[in-house]
Amino acid sequence: MKSAVLVFPGINRETDMARALTLVTGNAPTMVWHADTSLPAGTDLVVVPGGFSYGDYLRCGAIAARAPIMDAVRAYAGRGGLVLGVCNGFQILCESGLLPGVLMRNARLKFICRDVFLKVEHSDSPFTRGYNAGQVIRVPVAHGEGNYVADDDTIARLEGGGRVLYRYCSPDGAIDPAWNHNGAINSIAGIVNERGNVLGMMPHPENHVEAAIGCTDGRGLFAGLAAHLEAAAA
Repeated sequence: MKSAVLVFPGINRETDMARALTLVTGNAPTMVWHADTSLPAGTDLVVVPGGFSYGDYLRCGAIAARAPIMDAVRAYAGRGGLVLGVCNGFQILCESGLLPGVLMRNARLKFICRDVFLKVEHSDSPFTRGYNAGQVIRVPVAHGEGNYVADDDTIARLEGGGRVLYRYCSPDGAIDPAWNHNGAINSIAGIVNERGNVLGMMPHPENHVEAAIGCTDGRGLFAGLAAHLEAAAA
């Protein structure tokens, strides 16, 4: 799997993402600078990592969404290429128009940094192939603006089209406001675009891929992507 990880000023999770991709897929990604105007030839997956691009000035992800490389990412996604945005990457994808909605301040107006539980809603996506539908996984979050908001029509389209892939839940999989850590509508933690090839999610699966950390629930996302691309190439 040939992946590309975008790097913006202020991003700080690019090396975490690169390590996860290398460990799980066996191939180190190419790091792509925000001022570049093209992606490496043969790219299978573009990843927009977490962090604080441009210091989160204006709105989180608003400046990065207008970087030169994002024109290439939009064109790549338009051709059906796989794009994954995590945390600030999710915010950038929304600001760039690749995903609907916006990430607002957490409901309690506090930065959240802890492990959370996610329910995998579907297993028929390249981004969930490594899990079972209904499975509960544990991964970390670290954000101050993870409260997913969209208008009623957009939420109806997301829900009706099966485009919500991950939701915040209790350890036993219950969708409960008490376990909705940032106040996101319908406990939404991750969504895909209409075509299903662009995923944005707030939690950080790349930080739970090594047994030395104590949990490896994040591996399924990357292993599933690798399996999907291997099957597509067969």
